[in-house]
Amino acid sequence: MTTAFAPYDLGGIRLSNRIVMAPMTRSRAYGPGGTPTELMTTYYAQRASAGLVVTEGTQPSAVGQGYPDTPGIHSAEQIAGWREVTDAVHAEGGVIFLQIMHTGRVGHPSLMGLAPVGPSAVTAQGQVYTHEGPQDFVTPHELTEAEIARTIADFAAAARNAVEAGFDGVELHGANGYLIHQFLAPNSNRRTDAWGGSPERRIRFAVETARAVAEAIGGDKVGFRLSPGNPYNDIDESDRTDVEATYTALVDALAPLGLAYLHQMEAPGIRDLVVRLRKAWPGTFVLNPFTGMEPTGPDELTLVEDGTADLIAYGGLFLANPDLPARLAAGGPFNSPDRATSFGGDHRGYTDYPALG
Repeated sequence: MTTAFAPYDLGGIRLSNRIVMAPMTRSRAYGPGGTPTELMTTYYAQRASAGLVVTEGTQPSAVGQGYPDTPGIHSAEQIAGWREVTDAVHAEGGVIFLQIMHTGRVGHPSLMGLAPVGPSAVTAQGQVYTHEGPQDFVTPHELTEAEIARTIADFAAAARNAVEAGFDGVELHGANGYLIHQFLAPNSNRRTDAWGGSPERRIRFAVETARAVAEAIGGDKVGFRLSPGNPYNDIDESDRTDVEATYTALVDALAPLGLAYLHQMEAPGIRDLVVRLRKAWPGTFVLNPFTGMEPTGPDELTLVEDGTADLIAYGGLFLANPDLPARLAAGGPFNSPDRATSFGGDHRGYTDYPALG
Protein backbone atom coordinates (compact mmCIF):
# COMPACT_ATOMS: atom_id res chain seq x y z
CA MET A 1 0.00 0.00 0.00
CA THR A 2 1.34 3.42 -1.00
CA THR A 3 1.44 5.93 1.86
CA ALA A 4 1.71 9.70 1.89
CA PHE A 5 5.24 9.37 3.27
CA ALA A 6 6.59 7.48 0.24
CA PRO A 7 8.70 9.37 -2.32
CA TYR A 8 7.06 10.43 -5.57
CA ASP A 9 8.33 11.17 -9.09
CA LEU A 10 6.74 14.40 -10.30
CA GLY A 11 7.71 14.58 -13.96
CA GLY A 12 11.31 13.71 -13.20
CA ILE A 13 11.48 15.70 -9.95
CA ARG A 14 11.86 13.52 -6.89
CA LEU A 15 9.55 14.50 -4.05
CA SER A 16 10.57 13.19 -0.63
CA ASN A 17 6.92 12.56 0.29
CA ARG A 18 3.41 13.08 -1.07
CA ILE A 19 2.45 15.91 1.28
CA VAL A 20 2.00 19.31 -0.37
CA MET A 21 2.08 22.71 1.27
CA ALA A 22 -0.95 24.39 -0.29
CA PRO A 23 -0.71 27.98 -1.55
CA MET A 24 -1.76 30.47 1.12
CA THR A 25 -1.87 34.26 0.88
CA ARG A 26 0.10 35.76 3.79
CA SER A 27 0.50 39.43 2.65
CA ARG A 28 4.02 40.01 3.90
CA ALA A 29 5.81 41.02 0.69
CA TYR A 30 6.94 44.31 2.17
CA GLY A 31 9.84 44.84 -0.23
CA PRO A 32 9.52 47.63 -2.84
CA GLY A 33 6.80 46.86 -5.37
CA GLY A 34 5.81 43.56 -3.78
CA THR A 35 9.30 42.10 -3.47
CA PRO A 36 9.80 39.03 -1.26
CA THR A 37 11.63 39.68 2.00
CA GLU A 38 14.06 37.88 4.28
CA LEU A 39 11.12 36.98 6.52
CA MET A 40 9.43 35.21 3.61
CA THR A 41 12.65 33.34 2.90
CA THR A 42 12.68 32.04 6.47
CA TYR A 43 9.01 31.08 6.29
CA TYR A 44 9.34 28.94 3.19
CA ALA A 45 12.65 27.37 4.23
CA GLN A 46 11.05 26.28 7.51
CA ARG A 47 8.47 24.30 5.52
CA ALA A 48 10.84 22.71 3.00
CA SER A 49 10.18 19.19 4.36
CA ALA A 50 6.95 19.16 2.34
CA GLY A 51 7.21 16.92 -0.68
CA LEU A 52 6.18 20.01 -2.66
CA VAL A 53 5.87 23.62 -1.51
CA VAL A 54 3.47 25.78 -3.52
CA THR A 55 3.87 29.48 -2.78
CA GLU A 56 1.23 32.05 -2.07
CA GLY A 57 -0.51 33.55 -5.10
CA THR A 58 1.89 35.83 -6.97
CA GLN A 59 0.73 38.42 -9.48
CA PRO A 60 2.07 38.20 -13.06
CA SER A 61 1.52 41.93 -13.62
CA ALA A 62 0.69 45.07 -11.66
CA VAL A 63 -2.98 44.90 -12.62
CA GLY A 64 -3.11 41.31 -11.41
CA GLN A 65 -2.72 42.36 -7.75
CA GLY A 66 -5.87 42.19 -5.66
CA TYR A 67 -4.64 42.41 -2.06
CA PRO A 68 -2.13 44.52 -0.12
CA ASP A 69 1.46 43.31 0.18
CA THR A 70 1.19 40.28 -2.07
CA PRO A 71 4.32 39.43 -4.08
CA GLY A 72 4.83 39.82 -7.79
CA ILE A 73 7.00 38.07 -10.38
CA HIS A 74 7.14 40.74 -13.09
CA SER A 75 10.21 42.81 -12.16
CA ALA A 76 13.94 42.21 -11.78
CA GLU A 77 13.72 43.06 -8.07
CA GLN A 78 10.97 40.51 -7.52
CA ILE A 79 12.93 37.82 -9.38
CA ALA A 80 15.97 38.52 -7.19
CA GLY A 81 13.86 38.41 -4.03
CA TRP A 82 12.31 35.08 -4.99
CA ARG A 83 15.76 33.71 -5.81
CA GLU A 84 16.63 34.08 -2.11
CA VAL A 85 13.54 32.01 -1.28
CA THR A 86 14.22 29.22 -3.77
CA ASP A 87 17.89 28.99 -2.80
CA ALA A 88 16.91 28.60 0.85
CA VAL A 89 14.28 25.94 0.14
CA HIS A 90 16.64 23.99 -2.10
CA ALA A 91 19.38 24.18 0.54
CA GLU A 92 16.95 22.37 2.86
CA GLY A 93 16.29 19.71 0.22
CA GLY A 94 12.87 21.02 -0.79
CA VAL A 95 10.98 21.39 -4.06
CA ILE A 96 9.07 24.62 -4.68
CA PHE A 97 6.55 25.80 -7.30
CA LEU A 98 5.38 29.41 -7.66
CA GLN A 99 1.64 29.93 -7.84
CA ILE A 100 0.77 32.55 -10.46
CA MET A 101 -2.44 34.34 -9.47
CA HIS A 102 -4.12 37.12 -11.42
CA THR A 103 -7.00 38.29 -9.25
CA GLY A 104 -9.01 39.84 -12.10
CA ARG A 105 -12.09 41.67 -10.84
CA VAL A 106 -11.10 40.97 -7.22
CA GLY A 107 -9.22 44.10 -6.23
CA HIS A 108 -9.53 47.84 -5.93
CA PRO A 109 -7.97 50.86 -7.71
CA SER A 110 -6.53 52.07 -4.39
CA LEU A 111 -4.23 49.03 -4.31
CA MET A 112 -2.34 49.55 -7.54
CA GLY A 113 -3.74 52.70 -9.13
CA LEU A 114 -5.27 50.58 -11.89
CA ALA A 115 -8.84 49.46 -12.51
CA PRO A 116 -9.39 45.75 -11.96
CA VAL A 117 -10.12 43.74 -15.09
CA GLY A 118 -12.33 40.76 -15.85
CA PRO A 119 -13.96 38.75 -18.60
CA SER A 120 -17.08 40.95 -18.29
CA ALA A 121 -18.01 44.23 -16.65
CA VAL A 122 -19.78 42.45 -13.79
CA THR A 123 -19.20 43.68 -10.24
CA ALA A 124 -18.55 41.04 -7.61
CA GLN A 125 -20.74 41.31 -4.54
CA GLY A 126 -18.77 41.91 -1.37
CA GLN A 127 -15.69 43.77 -0.22
CA VAL A 128 -11.94 43.54 -0.57
CA TYR A 129 -9.41 44.51 2.09
CA THR A 130 -7.19 47.49 1.24
CA HIS A 131 -4.68 49.61 3.15
CA GLU A 132 -7.63 51.91 3.94
CA GLY A 133 -9.72 49.01 5.23
CA PRO A 134 -12.51 47.01 3.57
CA GLN A 135 -13.95 48.58 0.41
CA ASP A 136 -16.70 47.48 -1.96
CA PHE A 137 -15.65 45.74 -5.15
CA VAL A 138 -15.78 47.97 -8.23
CA THR A 139 -16.97 47.17 -11.72
CA PRO A 140 -14.04 45.69 -13.63
CA HIS A 141 -12.89 46.74 -17.07
CA GLU A 142 -13.96 44.11 -19.59
CA LEU A 143 -10.88 42.75 -21.32
CA THR A 144 -10.72 43.26 -25.06
CA GLU A 145 -9.41 40.58 -27.43
CA ALA A 146 -6.03 42.34 -27.55
CA GLU A 147 -5.94 42.68 -23.76
CA ILE A 148 -6.75 38.99 -23.33
CA ALA A 149 -3.77 38.16 -25.54
CA ARG A 150 -1.53 40.46 -23.48
CA THR A 151 -2.77 38.92 -20.24
CA ILE A 152 -1.96 35.42 -21.48
CA ALA A 153 1.48 36.70 -22.49
CA ASP A 154 1.90 38.10 -18.96
CA PHE A 155 1.31 34.63 -17.51
CA ALA A 156 3.93 33.14 -19.85
CA ALA A 157 6.44 35.88 -18.99
CA ALA A 158 5.79 35.34 -15.28
CA ALA A 159 6.50 31.62 -15.70
CA ARG A 160 9.80 32.37 -17.42
CA ASN A 161 10.65 34.78 -14.61
CA ALA A 162 9.84 32.06 -12.08
CA VAL A 163 12.29 29.66 -13.72
CA GLU A 164 14.90 32.45 -13.72
CA ALA A 165 14.21 32.88 -9.99
CA GLY A 166 15.03 29.22 -9.40
CA PHE A 167 11.57 27.70 -9.03
CA ASP A 168 11.11 24.06 -9.97
CA GLY A 169 7.85 24.96 -11.68
CA VAL A 170 4.69 27.05 -11.48
CA GLU A 171 1.04 26.50 -10.59
CA LEU A 172 -1.67 28.41 -12.45
CA HIS A 173 -4.40 29.57 -10.07
CA GLY A 174 -7.66 28.72 -11.79
CA ALA A 175 -9.66 28.57 -8.55
CA ASN A 176 -11.23 30.66 -5.77
CA GLY A 177 -12.90 33.25 -7.97
CA TYR A 178 -9.80 34.82 -9.51
CA LEU A 179 -9.33 35.69 -13.18
CA ILE A 180 -9.09 32.21 -14.70
CA HIS A 181 -12.04 31.06 -12.58
CA GLN A 182 -13.96 34.21 -13.57
CA PHE A 183 -13.70 33.13 -17.20
CA LEU A 184 -14.95 29.64 -16.29
CA ALA A 185 -18.01 30.75 -14.32
CA PRO A 186 -21.19 31.86 -16.15
CA ASN A 187 -22.12 34.60 -13.66
CA SER A 188 -18.79 36.43 -14.06
CA ASN A 189 -18.26 35.62 -17.76
CA ARG A 190 -21.18 36.95 -19.78
CA ARG A 191 -19.30 37.34 -23.03
CA THR A 192 -20.94 36.35 -26.29
CA ASP A 193 -17.73 36.08 -28.33
CA ALA A 194 -15.26 33.17 -28.57
CA TRP A 195 -14.31 33.57 -24.88
CA GLY A 196 -17.76 33.08 -23.32
CA GLY A 197 -21.14 31.45 -23.53
CA SER A 198 -20.90 27.67 -23.79
CA PRO A 199 -18.64 25.63 -21.46
CA GLU A 200 -16.30 25.03 -24.41
CA ARG A 201 -15.85 28.78 -24.92
CA ARG A 202 -15.65 29.62 -21.21
CA ILE A 203 -12.73 27.22 -20.74
CA ARG A 204 -10.77 28.83 -23.59
CA PHE A 205 -8.90 31.39 -21.48
CA ALA A 206 -7.80 28.72 -19.00
CA VAL A 207 -6.64 26.38 -21.75
CA GLU A 208 -4.88 29.05 -23.81
CA THR A 209 -3.11 30.33 -20.70
CA ALA A 210 -1.97 26.84 -19.72
CA ARG A 211 -0.80 26.19 -23.29
CA ALA A 212 1.20 29.43 -23.43
CA VAL A 213 2.86 28.74 -20.08
CA ALA A 214 3.63 25.13 -21.04
CA GLU A 215 5.22 26.35 -24.28
CA ALA A 216 7.26 28.90 -22.33
CA ILE A 217 8.79 26.60 -19.70
CA GLY A 218 7.68 23.04 -20.52
CA GLY A 219 4.44 21.37 -19.51
CA ASP A 220 6.23 19.18 -16.97
CA LYS A 221 6.91 22.33 -14.94
CA VAL A 222 3.27 23.54 -14.88
CA GLY A 223 0.51 22.66 -12.44
CA PHE A 224 -3.09 23.86 -12.63
CA ARG A 225 -5.38 24.52 -9.67
CA LEU A 226 -9.17 24.44 -9.97
CA SER A 227 -12.12 24.53 -7.56
CA PRO A 228 -15.40 23.46 -9.21
CA GLY A 229 -18.45 24.69 -7.32
CA ASN A 230 -16.50 26.99 -5.00
CA PRO A 231 -18.57 30.17 -4.40
CA TYR A 232 -15.65 32.23 -3.06
CA ASN A 233 -15.42 35.79 -4.42
CA ASP A 234 -19.04 35.74 -5.63
CA ILE A 235 -18.68 32.87 -8.09
CA ASP A 236 -21.94 31.08 -8.87
CA GLU A 237 -21.43 27.53 -10.05
CA SER A 238 -24.59 26.17 -8.46
CA ASP A 239 -25.87 24.59 -11.70
CA ARG A 240 -24.41 21.13 -11.25
CA THR A 241 -25.02 20.12 -14.86
CA ASP A 242 -23.08 23.14 -16.10
CA VAL A 243 -20.29 22.60 -13.57
CA GLU A 244 -19.80 19.02 -14.65
CA ALA A 245 -19.86 19.93 -18.34
CA THR A 246 -17.44 22.84 -17.85
CA TYR A 247 -14.85 21.03 -15.76
CA THR A 248 -15.01 17.79 -17.73
CA ALA A 249 -14.32 19.83 -20.87
CA LEU A 250 -11.53 21.72 -19.09
CA VAL A 251 -9.77 18.59 -17.87
CA ASP A 252 -10.11 16.95 -21.29
CA ALA A 253 -8.58 20.05 -22.94
CA LEU A 254 -5.72 20.35 -20.45
CA ALA A 255 -4.80 16.66 -20.58
CA PRO A 256 -2.87 16.78 -23.90
CA LEU A 257 -0.60 19.59 -22.63
CA GLY A 258 1.45 17.20 -20.48
CA LEU A 259 1.16 19.28 -17.31
CA ALA A 260 2.95 18.36 -14.08
CA TYR A 261 -0.27 18.00 -12.10
CA LEU A 262 -3.89 18.95 -11.63
CA HIS A 263 -4.61 20.40 -8.15
CA GLN A 264 -8.23 20.37 -7.03
CA MET A 265 -9.48 22.41 -4.10
CA GLU A 266 -12.58 20.49 -3.09
CA ALA A 267 -15.88 22.30 -2.52
CA PRO A 268 -18.62 20.80 -0.32
CA GLY A 269 -20.63 17.94 -1.75
CA ILE A 270 -18.67 17.21 -4.93
CA ARG A 271 -16.52 14.21 -3.99
CA ASP A 272 -18.16 12.28 -6.83
CA LEU A 273 -16.93 14.93 -9.30
CA VAL A 274 -13.49 14.82 -7.68
CA VAL A 275 -13.34 11.10 -8.35
CA ARG A 276 -14.49 11.47 -11.97
CA LEU A 277 -11.99 14.23 -12.73
CA ARG A 278 -9.23 12.25 -11.08
CA LYS A 279 -10.04 9.26 -13.33
CA ALA A 280 -10.14 11.49 -16.41
CA TRP A 281 -6.79 13.14 -15.64
CA PRO A 282 -3.85 11.19 -17.09
CA GLY A 283 -1.18 12.58 -14.79
CA THR A 284 -0.53 13.51 -11.17
CA PHE A 285 -3.64 14.49 -9.21
CA VAL A 286 -3.30 16.69 -6.11
CA LEU A 287 -6.26 17.09 -3.76
CA ASN A 288 -6.86 19.78 -1.17
CA PRO A 289 -9.85 18.02 0.44
CA PHE A 290 -12.93 19.63 1.97
CA THR A 291 -13.00 18.99 5.72
CA GLY A 292 -15.60 21.48 6.90
CA MET A 293 -14.39 24.15 9.29
CA GLU A 294 -11.36 22.15 10.40
CA PRO A 295 -7.98 22.17 8.60
CA THR A 296 -7.07 19.10 6.59
CA GLY A 297 -5.65 16.67 9.16
CA PRO A 298 -4.16 13.21 9.67
CA ASP A 299 -7.35 11.41 8.62
CA GLU A 300 -6.96 12.71 5.06
CA LEU A 301 -3.69 10.81 4.61
CA THR A 302 -5.85 7.83 3.66
CA LEU A 303 -6.84 9.62 0.44
CA VAL A 304 -3.38 8.79 -0.88
CA GLU A 305 -3.58 5.23 0.41
CA ASP A 306 -6.92 4.53 -1.29
CA GLY A 307 -5.90 6.19 -4.56
CA THR A 308 -8.27 9.16 -4.43
CA ALA A 309 -5.21 11.40 -4.93
CA ASP A 310 -1.52 11.03 -5.69
CA LEU A 311 -0.58 13.95 -3.45
CA ILE A 312 -2.49 15.55 -0.57
CA ALA A 313 -2.36 19.33 0.07
CA TYR A 314 -2.45 20.92 3.52
CA GLY A 315 -3.13 24.60 4.15
CA GLY A 316 -3.93 25.77 7.68
CA LEU A 317 -2.09 22.91 9.36
CA PHE A 318 1.06 23.73 7.36
CA LEU A 319 0.71 27.38 8.30
CA ALA A 320 0.99 26.46 11.98
CA ASN A 321 3.30 23.44 11.76
CA PRO A 322 6.48 24.10 9.78
CA ASP A 323 7.54 20.46 10.21
CA LEU A 324 4.13 19.06 9.29
CA PRO A 325 5.28 15.82 7.60
CA ALA A 326 7.18 14.79 10.75
CA ARG A 327 4.18 15.63 12.93
CA LEU A 328 1.81 13.68 10.67
CA ALA A 329 4.16 10.68 10.78
CA ALA A 330 4.26 10.90 14.58
CA GLY A 331 0.51 11.38 14.90
CA GLY A 332 0.96 14.88 16.35
CA PRO A 333 0.88 17.00 18.40
CA PHE A 334 -0.20 19.85 16.15
CA ASN A 335 -0.02 23.61 16.68
CA SER A 336 -3.30 25.42 16.00
CA PRO A 337 -3.22 28.23 13.42
CA ASP A 338 -3.75 31.76 14.73
CA ARG A 339 -6.21 33.22 12.23
CA ALA A 340 -5.67 36.76 13.55
CA THR A 341 -2.14 36.75 12.10
CA SER A 342 -2.92 35.05 8.78
CA PHE A 343 -2.65 38.19 6.66
CA GLY A 344 0.01 40.84 7.17
CA GLY A 345 1.99 41.61 10.29
CA ASP A 346 5.48 40.58 11.37
CA HIS A 347 7.06 37.27 12.37
CA ARG A 348 4.31 36.52 14.87
CA GLY A 349 2.03 33.80 13.55
CA TYR A 350 4.37 33.46 10.60
CA THR A 351 7.87 32.20 11.43
CA ASP A 352 7.53 31.69 15.20
CA TYR A 353 5.46 28.47 15.21
CA PRO A 354 7.61 25.87 17.01
CA ALA A 355 8.89 22.69 15.44
CA LEU A 356 9.00 19.40 17.30
CA GLY A 357 11.82 19.27 19.82
